[in-house]
Amino acid sequence: MESTKSAQATVLVIGTTGQVGRLILEEFDQDSTGVRVRYGARKPEQVDKLLSEGRDAVLLDLDDPRTFAHALHGVDRLYLLTGYTVAMLAQSKTIVDAAVKAGVQHIVHQGVFANWDVTDPHFVWHQMIERYIEGSGLAWTHLHPNVFMEGLSTMSRVENGVFSVFWGEHRVGWIAARDIAAVAATVLRQGPERHAGKNYWLSTEVASGPEVAAILSEVLGTEFRCEIGGPEEFKASLATGASGVEAWYAAAGVEFTRQVIDGRMGYIGTVRDDVEFVTGRPSITLRQWAAQNRHLVSASTTD
Repeated sequence: MESTKSAQATVLVIGTTGQVGRLILEEFDQDSTGVRVRYGARKPEQVDKLLSEGRDAVLLDLDDPRTFAHALHGVDRLYLLTGYTVAMLAQSKTIVDAAVKAGVQHIVHQGVFANWDVTDPHFVWHQMIERYIEGSGLAWTHLHPNVFMEGLSTMSRVENGVFSVFWGEHRVGWIAARDIAAVAATVLRQGPERHAGKNYWLSTEVASGPEVAAILSEVLGTEFRCEIGGPEEFKASLATGASGVEAWYAAAGVEFTRQVIDGRMGYIGTVRDDVEFVTGRPSITLRQWAAQNRHLVSASTTD
C-alpha cells in the first residue's frame, strides 16, 4: 500500500521510557527520514512529558486494550516489546489483534536469542508471540538480542567493583542496547519492503563473567571482579524481591541459567551479529561499551 512508501508513514514505538525504547527515541531524534514517529507511554505523566518536548505521544497501556484504538489510529508500523512478565502473552495477542483492525502494515518485535525448540518458559512465550504475529497476516520483522551489556548496571549490577553472573564460567553473547535501538530504528524507517519476513540476530561478542571483569578493569583503570554463581544462587537473589521480577518470570530466569550450564542453551555463547548488515556500521564491543558507559558501572565502584 502507498502509505508504507510515503514520507508520511507513521511509526508507533511502545516502551519509550524503557531501556531500549529511550534509545530508539534518541535514534529518531537524529534521523527520522521517511517516517512520522509516535510514542506510546503507559502513564499520563509520561505522555505529558513527551508532549512537552514537542513529540507526538499517546497513552498506551498494554494491560488496558481500551487505550489501543486511539494509539493505533493511522499507524503504519508498530514496534512491539513487552514487559518482563507472563502477561506478555495477553498483551501481545490483544495489541496484534488491534493492529490488524487499525490497518497497521508492519510489526517489528523485540524478542529473544533462542533456538526454535527452546524449552525455557520466557523464551517460549516470546516465540509464541512471534508465531502469532506471523499468523496475523501483517508483515513482520523479529529482533533477537542476546544478553544486554546494560545488565551490568541492572540485573548483574556492579557494586564496589563486584558483579555476579549465574551461569557459571560459561561464555554468553552480549549486545549493547544502543545497537538494538539502531537496528530497530533502521527497520522502522526503511519499512516492510526491505525487512518483511526477516529475523535479525543480535549477539556481537562472547565473554564469560571473569572475561567481562577483565575488560572493565582494563578499560576503566580500576579493578573489577566477577563472582560466579549458579541457578540456586540466582533463585536466592530473586527471592529477596529487590529485582521486582514477578514469580513466573523469575522461575524462567532460573531455568535459563540452568540450561546454559547444562548445555541445552549452549548456543547462547555464540556470535550472530546482524547489526552492520542492517545499519551499515559495526556493532559496539564490550570495550567500547565500557568506555561509553563508564558512569553506569564506575559510580558503584570504589576508587
